[in-house]
Amino acid sequence: MVLDRTRPTVTVCRGCCCGTSKKHPDTDHEAQLSVLRELMRGVADLRVTDCLGPCERSNVLVISPSQDGHRDGGRSTWLGYVFTEEAGSAIADWLRDGGPGVAEFPRELRRYRFKRPRKHT
Repeated sequence: MVLDRTRPTVTVCRGCCCGTSKKHPDTDHEAQLSVLRELMRGVADLRVTDCLGPCERSNVLVISPSQDGHRDGGRSTWLGYVFTEEAGSAIADWLRDGGPGVAEFPRELRRYRFKRPRKHT
């Protein structure tokens, strides 16, 4: 998959906890991913990856800025506990406005945001 760096990228964790019925049996994970794909169409690249690490915050997404957003100081934004279509819509709206480094972080997403966990060496 070739990413279009002119727009943000949404990385969706689907590792050991995120996206599994083992940890979240009441969530239709495939439907959730389909909704996210549709919401991000034409707005951001969406990619699915294995475990991102902070399993206690599943479902985890990482929003990476576009080239312009990065150049303007935007950095990756980590979001956890993202289960609802409303959260997905708020993410899509933010990205439509430019996302990290371009548009102000939306108030309605503040409860999902967390700092990237540090890797232990």
